[in-house]
Amino acid sequence: MKLLTTAALVALIAAPAVAEGWKDDYQVVKFGILSGENEKDRLQRNEPLRAFLEKKLDVKVEIFTAGNYDGVIQAIAADQIEVARFGSSSYAAVYTATDGGVVPTLTAQKKDGNTGYHSIVVSRCDSGIKSLADAKGKVHAFAEPDSTSGYAVPYFNMKERLGFVPEEHFAATPFSGSHEAGVQGVVNGTFDTASTWQNNDANGIPQRMEAKGMIESGVVCKIWESPEITSGPWTFRKNLPADMIEDITAAIEQFPSADEAGWKLYSSFDPEDSNPTTGFARVDHERYQWIVDMRQWMKRQRRAGS
Repeated sequence: MKLLTTAALVALIAAPAVAEGWKDDYQVVKFGILSGENEKDRLQRNEPLRAFLEKKLDVKVEIFTAGNYDGVIQAIAADQIEVARFGSSSYAAVYTATDGGVVPTLTAQKKDGNTGYHSIVVSRCDSGIKSLADAKGKVHAFAEPDSTSGYAVPYFNMKERLGFVPEEHFAATPFSGSHEAGVQGVVNGTFDTASTWQNNDANGIPQRMEAKGMIESGVVCKIWESPEITSGPWTFRKNLPADMIEDITAAIEQFPSADEAGWKLYSSFDPEDSNPTTGFARVDHERYQWIVDMRQWMKRQRRAGS
């Protein structure tokens, strides 16, 4: 009887540790954010989410940043971070780099239920460049090689839909390093045009830069817009415990309603935007397979030297 009592006590003592599940092995969770804006602003914008997840999950949560998109891709591929918010093209890149070893779960959703955004090309409003045809022989800046809206989608559309080769159409096609750097370069005259993104005419990189006082209002104009792109997903390593992926996904889903002030900062809420981002929608890999296919097309083009 004493033996049974001792065994029962041991079981009771061990129970709390077992109940923790994945938290026993992952006492620190790191999530990566891409370099679409300067580091100070992206850290500030993501801090409310970090703090919420830390409190909700009862584990330490840290933000991982890198100087470019590839740094975050390599970090998740090397098991240095657990989750990251990718753009569609950078998700395709990490999916390819890990041989399918990642799992997308959530993407941003608008008030009207929409889950997409657009690639755009901008120029100075006073440049006289009103279209991509006008930009022939000018300097065009793409954002990052792994950026969906800043490179993959505009490049693909220019060549396959609009019928010209960017490297031949423009005098030069440098990478600016980030969306903000590209737009700033247009304002400063370093570039004639640049690829970036916007959700609508009230919300996007140029509008955010205006709101932050980085550029003056009315200096930059849109000269081209892509078809809609499904927003990039929150992406987990596939080798993580399934309950861990679900718990963190569910916590991220709760963030908009649980911390309204934090959500407004995180989502760059604009009271004049009639269709703001209001939360998240569940997604799976099939939503992004066409982006994977597009990237493979682009690689074939490069190998062919075209």
